[in-house]
Amino acid sequence: MSYKKINETKICKLAFELVSNFLSIAFCLLLIIPSCKQQKKETLLIKNNDVYYTCSMHPQIHEDHPDNCPVCGMKLIAVPKSSASETMGIHLNEEQIKLANIKVDTIERGSIANDLVLSGTLNFNQNKLSSVSARVEGRIQKLYFKSIGDYVHKGDKLYDLYSEQLNNAKQEYINAVEQQNSMGNSLINYAAFVESARNKLMLWGLTNDEINQLTKNKMAPSLTTFYSMEEGYITSLKVNEGDYVNEGGAVLQLADLSTLWAEAQVYTTQMSFINKTENVSVQLPDLNNKIISGTIDFVNPEINPDTRINLVRVVISNKNNLLHPGMPAYIIIKNQQRNSITLPADAVLRDSKGATVWLQTKPEVYEVRMVQTGIINNGEIEITSGLAPDDIVVTSGAYLLNSEYIFEHGADPMAGMKM
Repeated sequence: MSYKKINETKICKLAFELVSNFLSIAFCLLLIIPSCKQQKKETLLIKNNDVYYTCSMHPQIHEDHPDNCPVCGMKLIAVPKSSASETMGIHLNEEQIKLANIKVDTIERGSIANDLVLSGTLNFNQNKLSSVSARVEGRIQKLYFKSIGDYVHKGDKLYDLYSEQLNNAKQEYINAVEQQNSMGNSLINYAAFVESARNKLMLWGLTNDEINQLTKNKMAPSLTTFYSMEEGYITSLKVNEGDYVNEGGAVLQLADLSTLWAEAQVYTTQMSFINKTENVSVQLPDLNNKIISGTIDFVNPEINPDTRINLVRVVISNKNNLLHPGMPAYIIIKNQQRNSITLPADAVLRDSKGATVWLQTKPEVYEVRMVQTGIINNGEIEITSGLAPDDIVVTSGAYLLNSEYIFEHGADPMAGMKM
């Protein structure tokens, strides 16, 4: 190959590289210049503080700062507030507003408490239950209380018992007393026999008065009357007249209703809201929603692995015996209040797609806005994002506005939203 041809080849190759580099630079400039113009435009709008950020695919997203779309993840773009999209809003005349009873309010920051309300039931205070058992075996000859719900005072007669074993012990005591009286001072310590026989009778349920009566009469009656050592309402009767009971056999059960337990089930996700040291309120729907203060007495340390449910128990006072076991109750646990934007619960429309509210952007012009919600308490709902103080929100008639939008545009304003 000649030297001239080699130079021509190098010159052509160099020219081709120069043209390629020029085309690459030109293409980059075509991409950079519009981007710079857009960035310059966005910077100017930001400086003027007259923009909001929205998604080109989901125009219902309104943010006051740059971010990614919470629905599709695309970068939000800055849009002048003065040229906000009209596709997400509707216009109503004065007559339509009156007919739909649409009311608006300028929102402000306020306090809202994160109250935890648990559904429960009133039950017996197990610490106030007492069981009456037979001290000695025998046959129930007579019952002085025969109905569940009867109130028994301390010292009331409960039942008469015929017991051969107890009658023999009575006779042994009488014999010991007579021998002590007849023999006087002797080598045998009859006083110890008398004391031993007396203690046996007392252990089997006889009172001092009954034992003294045996000493006086020197005769053992065939029936022994047993008295109540506790007081309360009879919750169960275990025997009938004529039944034979063994030593330790249950006769009846008494319940002191001066205090009751309000028990409720709570999910493990709610356990962080429960503070055992704080007082709580118990609301009783059967007593015209009467509120009674109580204290958390017990939180079950064991969690059911299948249901993930725990048990909370509250002790409440039962003045005048107005409360009865089995009544439904609501346990209200109040937590620390938070300062945030709140709205009436009816102002927020919620479905599987998310939560939205309607704003009044201009007189007779309304626009939908997506929001994030927090706690709900006493008909108020917390708004964690999507609104700012001084926004004018539709507090009444939001459902009708939504229906009107669907009627005009043929689609839900939140269509395509996946929260």
